[in-house]
Amino acid sequence: MVTPFKITKNPIKVLHVSSEPSWRGGEQQLTYLYSELEEKGVQQIILCATDSVMEAYCKEHGWNYYTAPKKTGVAIKFSKNIKSICKKLAIDLVHTHDAHAHTFAIIAAAIFGNKTPLVVSRRVDFPISKSRTSIFKYNHKRVKKIVCVSDKIKEITAVDISDQSKLITVHSGIDLSKFEGSYKKGKLRVELGLSSQLLIGNTSALADHKDYFTFLDTAIALNKLRSDCYFVIMGSGPMEVEIKTYADKLGLENITFTGFRNDIPEVLEDLDVFLITSKTEGLGTSILDAFACNVPVVATAAGGIPEIVIDEKSGLIAPVKDADLLAKQVDRLLNDQQLKTDILKGAKETLNWYTKEATAEKTLTVYQEVLGR
Repeated sequence: MVTPFKITKNPIKVLHVSSEPSWRGGEQQLTYLYSELEEKGVQQIILCATDSVMEAYCKEHGWNYYTAPKKTGVAIKFSKNIKSICKKLAIDLVHTHDAHAHTFAIIAAAIFGNKTPLVVSRRVDFPISKSRTSIFKYNHKRVKKIVCVSDKIKEITAVDISDQSKLITVHSGIDLSKFEGSYKKGKLRVELGLSSQLLIGNTSALADHKDYFTFLDTAIALNKLRSDCYFVIMGSGPMEVEIKTYADKLGLENITFTGFRNDIPEVLEDLDVFLITSKTEGLGTSILDAFACNVPVVATAAGGIPEIVIDEKSGLIAPVKDADLLAKQVDRLLNDQQLKTDILKGAKETLNWYTKEATAEKTLTVYQEVLGR
C-alpha cells in the first residue's frame, strides 16, 4: 500500500529494502528507524518480501510499502522494483537492511541502471566473502556508506573495503518506552511454577550463531556449582529441534523452552541473570533489553558484545564457548550482591547511549552527508 508523500520543503525520500521473510533483530531495528525518521520529516517507503512479517507489520501500522516475491536465487523482480520505485517516487537514497537486499540493490544499479545512492547496513561480525561478487557489491560506486552496528563489525568489514571513508558505526538502539509500563513482577515465575529458584534465561532467536549449545553446557556446569537454579529460553528459530534434543541428551531437567513470545518487557525482569552465549554477534540488542529491565548480564565476548557489556562494569564476560567460566561468572553474580549492584548501575549508564532515538539521529546524519544536505 502506498499513499502520496506529504508535500514538504526539500524532504529526504528514502527507500528501505528488507528481503527477510521472518522477524529478527534487523527487522526490529528497521521499524524503530522508520518510526523515528517519520517524526523528523523523512519521507519513507519499504520494499519487503511478499507475505513476510514485515509486510504484515507495515499493513498493521499503515506504513508505505511495496512487496516483491523472494525466491531461491537472484530475485530479479525485487531488483526491478527498486529501480521502478526510485524512478516513480524520485527517491533520494536506498537503504538496504540485509545481505540479499544489498544484492538486489546492486543488481538494480549494475544491470538495470538505477543511479540512486545506496546506504548498506551490516549487522554480522564475520568477514565479507572473498568471492568476486561480494567484493564487487560492497565496493560498487553506488554504495556511499556502509553502516556497521558495532565497531567490531566495522573493523572486520574494513579489510575488504577499498574506500575506508564509506565505513561508519551506528550502534543499534532499543525502545525504552516498552519497559516503562507498570508490569506485575512474577508473571514468568507463576507461569513456570517457580518459587525460590534463581532464574537464568535468554530471549534470543534459536539460531546457530546464538550458540545455545554452550548455554546448555553452562547450565550443566552451574548445576554442579549450586542446586537452586532454573533455566528458561524464550524464543524460537531454525535450531529449535537440535537445541531441545541436545538438552535431552544432557539430561537437563531444570529448563523450559517457552517458544516465541511478545511479552518480553513483562517477563524479562523476572530473570536473576540474563545469560547470552553467542559465538558471533553484531551487537546484541537483547542485552540492552536486559539492561532496561534491571537484569544483570553474563555474556560471551562475541562480536560487538564487549562494546556494551564492559567486563566488571556493565556485566561479566567470558570467552566464546567457555561454559565453565560462564557458569562461574553467573555464580559470582548470584553470590555477590555488591557486584550485582555495581554492574546494574553501569548497565543503566551504558543504556543511555543505545536508544532508538540516538540510532535514528545518527542515521539521519549519514543520509544528510551522503546527499550533501
